[in-house]
Amino acid sequence: MSKPKIVVTRRWPEQIEKILTQKYDTQLNVDDVPMTVAEMQEAFRTADAVLPTVSDKVDAEVLSATPMKAKMIGSFGVGFNHIDLEAAKAAGLTVSNTPEVLTECTADLAMTLLLMVARRTGEGERHARNKEWTGWRPTHMMGSSVHHKTLGLIGMGRIARAVAARAAHGFAMEIIYHDPFPPRKEDIAGLNARQCNSPQEVFEQADFVSVHCPGGKETYHLIDATAFAAMKPSAFLINTARGDIVDEQALVVALQKGEIAGAGLDVYESEPRISEPLLGMENVVTLPHLGSATVETRLAMGMRVVENIDAFFAGKTPRDKLV
Repeated sequence: MSKPKIVVTRRWPEQIEKILTQKYDTQLNVDDVPMTVAEMQEAFRTADAVLPTVSDKVDAEVLSATPMKAKMIGSFGVGFNHIDLEAAKAAGLTVSNTPEVLTECTADLAMTLLLMVARRTGEGERHARNKEWTGWRPTHMMGSSVHHKTLGLIGMGRIARAVAARAAHGFAMEIIYHDPFPPRKEDIAGLNARQCNSPQEVFEQADFVSVHCPGGKETYHLIDATAFAAMKPSAFLINTARGDIVDEQALVVALQKGEIAGAGLDVYESEPRISEPLLGMENVVTLPHLGSATVETRLAMGMRVVENIDAFFAGKTPRDKLV
């Protein structure tokens, strides 16, 4: 019996590629160049399953490929706003993602950004590396303390709760949050987290606003000019979720006007492009979407995809089925 054919859209960790090659008739992207729309369409015409990443746009145009051979999309990543789920469902495709395995890693990075922007460490590292430092002095490069400040979370899912635990237990921060689908009491036990009735309440009260909601139509530009106007001039924005949740041009204006103190960003509205003004601001930390970028996490993500497609081809329901 022939093996199902799968197309992997980008390079994955070598161990995962070896497993996929052993189990399936696997087409790898050895050059690691993003696939064009035409190439994506061809993958859906010729493969039984397509394995994209969060940087691959699997929209209605891609899914209009005919004749459609593929029956499964095994996405590498927890986010799924890069996939048109309605179009996928209409095409008879099963879609899965990789939740849970990147929670701790992404929470670590959110705290990294929070600390970096508060304590000006990106700026300080450049200052030292460029040999501009002339010695310690009382007024040099003073940042903002983190301990006992208020952390406001937009979304209170797994990653947000992991960030809250680090902030509350490690830095004695007060935790406030807004989520239209609040967590169970047992999920936030010990965090002493206070629920707000609206994102606006979070914006008004938080010293650090950290974004942890899904991307998509419902949250597009949720954090806009109105949000920035509501925030404290001393507040910082942290985004490790999805770039288009934040109106990037409004963020630029807010930073230029001093409406907020700074931002720590791992995701952007038009990745991989970053707004030029942001790149020139010392009170902005920019990272290249590193939220899940540890060896352990990327391997776990790959294995989660393998688990999902194994289940599908065995006639079972994938553990992480979205549609």
